[in-house]
Amino acid sequence: MKPDYSIRVLHHLDEMKQLQDCANQVWGPGTGEMVSADFLMALSHAGGYVSGAFTSTDSGEVMVACSFGMLAQHRGDWCLHSHITGVNPALQNSGLGTAMKNHQKQWALDAGLTAITWTFDPLVRRNAWFNIECLGANAVEFHINFYGPLHDDINGDDETDRLLARWDIRTERVRVNESDSIVLETPEDIVQLRRSDQASARAWRLNMREQLSQAFHTHEVTGFTKDGLYVLTPRHSTKGQS
Repeated sequence: MKPDYSIRVLHHLDEMKQLQDCANQVWGPGTGEMVSADFLMALSHAGGYVSGAFTSTDSGEVMVACSFGMLAQHRGDWCLHSHITGVNPALQNSGLGTAMKNHQKQWALDAGLTAITWTFDPLVRRNAWFNIECLGANAVEFHINFYGPLHDDINGDDETDRLLARWDIRTERVRVNESDSIVLETPEDIVQLRRSDQASARAWRLNMREQLSQAFHTHEVTGFTKDGLYVLTPRHSTKGQS
């Protein structure tokens, strides 16, 4: 049975504080302080996207997933850049993550936007599968140590290399079979590997960094296989590349 939750856009200060608490549940204690409640209020008031998913308990509503982002431009298009989206670990793989992204999509469509962008760790296989295969985004940019070390429960002290996903929400992605595609392997579970073998996790990071840095001169990620391989196909446009 699917969990009983409702998703809504947030407008009030107490909701912003709940979002901070929810972030602590997702990424570890102290993570909610990465952004202040007053900044979230300003972001919401200025037309940004701030949302939460709530479930009802005997003591009232509890936020179990959160997201926020800002208006941005990418490749000349107005879009929503989603800075964070996270689900309480107890509800991961429940469909709530998909529901949160679809809520973002509808908000962006209603705002007249063309796409949603966000960053993700290229070494986290489950996120790559979700972003690329479940949602239909492409990974169109690669950035080295984009945020600096975050020191949270998921990233640890690792450097934050990131792929930028672009989800074109007004068009269907066209699958193209390219004879000159490139495939890149990912670790089975980099989060666990960071905890058990930091040297191996570091080696994966540096190897992936080298391969993506070279590949993104001419290719971008357009697929991800069930056994954990990125599929990169040649870029067909130079518009807005970085």
